[in-house]
Amino acid sequence: MKSKLCLLLIVLFSGLIHFKAVAFAPKKKAIALIHGGAGNLSAKNISKEDQELYLKSLKNVLEAGFDAYKKGKSSVDIVEVCIQLLENNPLFNAGKGAVITAKGEIELDAAIMSGSDLKAGAVSGVQTIKNPISLARTVMDKTTHVYISGKGAEELARENNLEIVTQDYFLTEKRKVQRENILKERIKAEPNQNQNLQPTEKHGTVGCVAIDMSNNLAAGTSTGGMMGKRTGRIGDSPIIGAGTYANNQTCAISCTGHGEFFIRYGAAKTVSDLMLYKKYSLSKAANQVIHQILFPVGGTGGLISIDKKGNYAAPFNTSGMYRGVLFEDGSIEVAIFEQVNGF
Repeated sequence: MKSKLCLLLIVLFSGLIHFKAVAFAPKKKAIALIHGGAGNLSAKNISKEDQELYLKSLKNVLEAGFDAYKKGKSSVDIVEVCIQLLENNPLFNAGKGAVITAKGEIELDAAIMSGSDLKAGAVSGVQTIKNPISLARTVMDKTTHVYISGKGAEELARENNLEIVTQDYFLTEKRKVQRENILKERIKAEPNQNQNLQPTEKHGTVGCVAIDMSNNLAAGTSTGGMMGKRTGRIGDSPIIGAGTYANNQTCAISCTGHGEFFIRYGAAKTVSDLMLYKKYSLSKAANQVIHQILFPVGGTGGLISIDKKGNYAAPFNTSGMYRGVLFEDGSIEVAIFEQVNGF
C-alpha cells in the first residue's frame, strides 16, 4: 500500500512540475513596445473598421522599429523613429491630431531618455514643431539642459533646422468636434464657471520603449495632453521619472493616463526603484504601480516597459490601451482591449 501511495505521489508531483513548466514558459525576447493611449476603450465605442485601422497603424510603426533595429540603430534611434510615426498619425493624441486646449490651440509635450547614461531631453508647450520627440532629443544631445519649454524650445528647433509647421497642420475635424462637445457639456453643467471645469478626456499620449543590439535601453513619450486643458497645463509625459524613464540597471518605461496622478506618485521611476531596491521583477513592479499605487487614488491609465533581458510588461487599469510589442525574431503582437498573458 505504501509503495502504491508513493508511486501515486511521484506521478502527481511530476505532473505538477510539467504543468508549471508549461504555464510559466518564458516569453520571447521583446525589443520594443509602443502605446497609443489608454482609456475608456471598448468594442462598443470603436467600430471594427477603426479597430483594424488602429491595429494596422501600430503594426506598421513596429515594423519600422524592427527595420531600425536590424540596421544596428541605437535604442534612442528606435524610440525616436517609432514616436515620429505615431506623431504623424492623426489617429493618436500627439503631433497631428493632438487634442485642443480650452482656448482652441495645440500645445505639445515630449520627452526621451537614454538608459545607458541617464541622459534625457524634454519639451513642453510647443506649438509649431512637427515632431516634438525630435526636439526633445535635440535638447538631450545638443544642450546641457534636460527640459526646455515654450518659446525657448521652439527657438532651439529653428536653430537645429527641425521641421516647423503651422497650428493648422495639427488640427483635425475629429478633435474640433470633440472640443465643441466638451465645451457644450461644461456650459450645461456649470453655466457661470465652465472655464474652471476639469477636462473630461483624460487619456491620450503615445510612447515607445526599446532595447538595441548593445543591450541599451531607451524610452520616449509624446502627447497633446488633455482635451480642453487649461493653457500651459503640463502632464506627466515630459517629466522624467513621472511619465518617462530609462535606466539600464532596471528598465525603460513610458506612461499614459491621468497625468496629474502619474506626476504626484512619480510613476515611471517608482517602477524602476521597485526593481532596483526591492529586487522586484519588471512585471511585479509595473503592475504594483498601475494597480496598487495609482488606481486606488484615482490614477487611471497604463504603461509599457522593457528590461535588458527583453522581459516586458504593459499593465493598464482602464478598459483598454492601444499597444504593441515587437520581438527579436520580427514577430509583432498588437492589441486594444483586455490583457492576455500580461499583455
